[in-house]
Amino acid sequence: MRIQLPDEVGLLREYRLVGRALPVSRREGFKSRVVYAAAHVVVDAMRTEDISAPVIDWDATLAFRRHLWSLGFGVAEAMDTAQRGAGLSWPLALELIRRSVSEAATVGGKLVCGAGTDQLVLHEGLTLEDVTKAYVEQCTAIEAVGGRIIPMASRALAKVARGAGDYQKVYGAVLQQVTTPVILHWLGPMFDPELEGYWGSANTGEAMEACLALIRENAAKIDGIKISLLSAELEIEMRRKLPVGVRMYTGDDFNYGELIQGDAEGHSDALLGIFDPIAPVAALALEALDAGDRARYRELLATTIPLAHHIFQTPTFAYKTGIVFLAYLNGHQTHFRMLGGAESARRVSHMVEIFKLADAAGLLRDPDVAVARMQGFLKLAGV
Repeated sequence: MRIQLPDEVGLLREYRLVGRALPVSRREGFKSRVVYAAAHVVVDAMRTEDISAPVIDWDATLAFRRHLWSLGFGVAEAMDTAQRGAGLSWPLALELIRRSVSEAATVGGKLVCGAGTDQLVLHEGLTLEDVTKAYVEQCTAIEAVGGRIIPMASRALAKVARGAGDYQKVYGAVLQQVTTPVILHWLGPMFDPELEGYWGSANTGEAMEACLALIRENAAKIDGIKISLLSAELEIEMRRKLPVGVRMYTGDDFNYGELIQGDAEGHSDALLGIFDPIAPVAALALEALDAGDRARYRELLATTIPLAHHIFQTPTFAYKTGIVFLAYLNGHQTHFRMLGGAESARRVSHMVEIFKLADAAGLLRDPDVAVARMQGFLKLAGV
C-alpha cells in the first residue's frame, strides 16, 4: 500500500507501507511485571462548544480502556496522559474515575487513579494546609467510588513548599488518610515545567533522598513510586534504594525496555503513557518476558523505541498529541480533536513521522483505515 506524504520541506513523496500488524489475543495480565498504561480521553467534538468546558465522549473513552484491559494492561486513570491539568478538570476527572471504576469491575480490569490538587486556584496566599486539604478531598472522593490512588505531583505544592520538610509534612498527612497503599508520583519538569525542584530541591540527588526518606517512613502505606525523569541511571539508583516491598514503576518513556527487563539486582514495573499507543506490541513483548524469552522481548520493544522517542521529543509535554493521533489512525475514535485544542500542538511533519514510525513498528492495525485518515488529515492541513 502506498501514500503520498510530505517531506520536511513540504514536497510530496511516495511512501510505501512496510509494517504488518502483529496478531494479538486477549489476556488477563502478566505474571512477571505489574504494568499500567496511562490512558488518554476522547473529547465529544460534536457537543463541545467551548474548549474551556469540554464534553467527554464516554463511550469511546471507556471502549479504549476495555481495549487496554483486554491486552492485559492495568489502566492508570485521570493522569497526565488524559490531559489532567491541561483540559481535564477535577470534576471531569472524578466522573471519569467513577465510570472507569465501574467499567473495570465488569471486566476484572486493574485500575489506579490520579489524585491531585488541581481544584485549587494558584495564588500568593496559598498555604500548605490548603494543599493538604485538596489532596485529602480528592483521595477521599476516589476511595468513595472504589478507586485506588496515585497522589500526583502537585503544581500547588511546588509553588508553596519551601523545602523537603514541607513535602514530608503534606504527603505524611495525606498518607495518614488513605486506606490502601498508594503509588507515589514524581513527574520531571520536562513533562511539566511548573514541577521544577519537586521534593524540595532542584538537585536531583537531594530531591531523591527527600523522597526516599518519605517512603521509608511510610512504607506500609506505599505500594510503589512512578518516576518520570527520562534517566535510566537515576531510576536504577533510586530503585536500588527502595525499601523491600516498595515497587519502582518506570515512567521513562525513552528507556522503558531496559528498565522493565532489569538486571541482576532487580527490575522496574511500569506505569507509562507510551503503553497507550504501543499496547499491542508491548503486550506481546511482556508475554515473551513472562516466558523467559528476553531476546524476543527486546526484539519486539526495539521496534517501538524510535516511535516513543519521536512522540516524546521536546517539548515533552506535547506528547499527548501524538498519542491521540495514533488512536485516531487506528480507529479507536472518529476524529482527531483534543481537550483544549491540543491537536494543534505538533507540526504536520511531526505527525507524518508518527505515521511512518507506527507503520514500521506494526502498530497500524488496519492500514486502509490509517491511510484514509492520514490523507484526510493532510488535506485539512492544506497538503
